[in-house]
Amino acid sequence: MTKPTAPSPILVPVDFSPHSEAALAFAAELATCRERPLLILHVVHDPFSMPGYYGRALKKKQLHRIEDGAAEMFDEFVAAVSARHPDLGPLQGAETLLVKGLPSTRILEIAERRTAQQIVMGSKGLTGLRHLLIGSVAERVVHRATIPVTIVKSPRNRTP
Repeated sequence: MTKPTAPSPILVPVDFSPHSEAALAFAAELATCRERPLLILHVVHDPFSMPGYYGRALKKKQLHRIEDGAAEMFDEFVAAVSARHPDLGPLQGAETLLVKGLPSTRILEIAERRTAQQIVMGSKGLTGLRHLLIGSVAERVVHRATIPVTIVKSPRNRTP
């Protein structure tokens, strides 16, 4: 008799942006429909490539490892999104994972290692010169993924 396996999760990489929150809420709705667990991922990247990114969490203490600051921001982000969306059950029991490395590479590695069913992520939608210089994590994931990838953008604030 074979041992039953856990259902493949929906992987949601987050960077604490409004686009990540929209992606996380969308993924939670998908997880409800597909009866899949959520795996929320944050990749702590090289501080030299994004100076000041974790600055707001790190200002609280003089000596602080960047991973600790990222972990604190990650916990706060997930708690805040869960509080804003109490109706989305999969958010309440979601597994979280914090890893170090290059975001696109680590997202794909975790997706493969955890046999994710799908990746749902936000995108800032950079264009022009800024996109050419910086590139897009979402774009690299879409091009290299072997599973479906859904890109979600947060709705723009519209004034009447």
